[in-house]
Amino acid sequence: MTAPQTADPAARLTGLVRALRGHGLRIGPAETVDAAAVLDVLGFTDREQMRAGLAAALLRSDGQRPVFDAAFDLFFPRGVGTPEALRTDPPPVPDDPEPPRFGRPDPLREQLRERLAAALAADDRAAQTRLAAEVVEAFGRYGTGGTPGSDGWSAHQALGRLSPETLLARVLAALREAALREAALREAAGADGSAAADGPAADLSDRVLADEIRRRIQGFRALVTGEARRRVAERQGAERIAERAVTPTPDRIDFLYAGRDQLAQLRRTVHPLARKLATRLAARRRRAARGRIDLRRTLRRSLGTGGVPLRPAYRLRRPARPELVLLCDVSGSVSGFADFTMLLVQAMSEQFSKVRVFAFVNRTAEVTELLRDADGDPARLAARILTEAGVTGHHGNSDYGSALGEFADHHLDAVGPRTCVLVLGDARTNHRDPNLAALRRIADRAQRVFWLNPEPPALWPTGDSAALGYADVVEMHSCRNARRLGELIARLLPV
Repeated sequence: MTAPQTADPAARLTGLVRALRGHGLRIGPAETVDAAAVLDVLGFTDREQMRAGLAAALLRSDGQRPVFDAAFDLFFPRGVGTPEALRTDPPPVPDDPEPPRFGRPDPLREQLRERLAAALAADDRAAQTRLAAEVVEAFGRYGTGGTPGSDGWSAHQALGRLSPETLLARVLAALREAALREAALREAAGADGSAAADGPAADLSDRVLADEIRRRIQGFRALVTGEARRRVAERQGAERIAERAVTPTPDRIDFLYAGRDQLAQLRRTVHPLARKLATRLAARRRRAARGRIDLRRTLRRSLGTGGVPLRPAYRLRRPARPELVLLCDVSGSVSGFADFTMLLVQAMSEQFSKVRVFAFVNRTAEVTELLRDADGDPARLAARILTEAGVTGHHGNSDYGSALGEFADHHLDAVGPRTCVLVLGDARTNHRDPNLAALRRIADRAQRVFWLNPEPPALWPTGDSAALGYADVVEMHSCRNARRLGELIARLLPV
């Protein structure tokens, strides 16, 4: 396989830097120059050493490494085209060359699965890498009808055909059999040990071993995905694929489209983000505590220094920490956004004199105590709110008008002249009355009201959204990811 690293390395490096900047990584000219020096020193002989060197020069935190690794594989791939190992040593052809029909086993698929099971059992990364290339070559090609731009390689198609997850029992049985043989040999040789473990110890061992096999299968899936992505990048351009196919950092994951694993990554960023925002709010509070310059007192002081105002005087004030009320839509469409924001605010609760949280779908209920108890298992927070808080009535669809009206009628005592209210939701009313009057009552009583909407502004006038109507009453801001949420909280919340 032809190594592409030596072909125009400067263009590859600058392309990598542009791709990383497009995903929100802050990389300046100094870091780029350092990365070029790393390439000059390390060369291209050891690809993994080059990867580690560039990561050390360009990255600032461990959370950026997955984005870097995916982009690095596109701009500095292992090779170009069909892997050389497949050209010089093609995979063995099955004895039965007849193409598979419906209901008839596929000999090539079964052969690849058997080899993959052996490679997973031995944890042979080199064999898995070759198998990933063979699987993409055999099952990943699509659109070969001749239409330009309609063909390519699909990791999803290749993995769906191979089904590596179904090899768990086969690999587990092979490892158990190997362990029994090894124990029997030790026993025959007189070594200290038993042939097999029985009872709870064996069950625990099998569970641990099954988790390890699942980890290896996930690693193989990543190899197949990387191989298919490399081949597509050769046809469509590395920068284009890096923009579309590389998973962003957790703080740039769109709340509305985040999957279960991505939401878990988001929850792990809650406390680091809360510490950063708490530091910013504390700094704003310290600056605000100084007050504005008192011009008269400053001029009086300057008389002792020849009219030069060396010691400004300020109108000191005693700032009090504000109160915060969250009003969150926890329906299925925006539950991930509300869940993350509630956890973030709870982690920042020391920055406010009082924090109260209310959730709704079509009925409103206070969930402050549930939120305090969610530290042990934040992933279940939304489920507990839906089952224990009574936020749904006779149907399970969002009804902003009913929820806002219930809050204004029964919970308005939570809002006072020092209260900042954050409303979280997409403002989609399912074509029901938006009840703008209830939102006006809340806004008239609070110090400030901000609405954070996870949808982009282009979608606000569409469908059943009442966002534009609510935006006429309170400030509405688009908030699609954790980075944007942090910026809005640091900028909007009073000190």
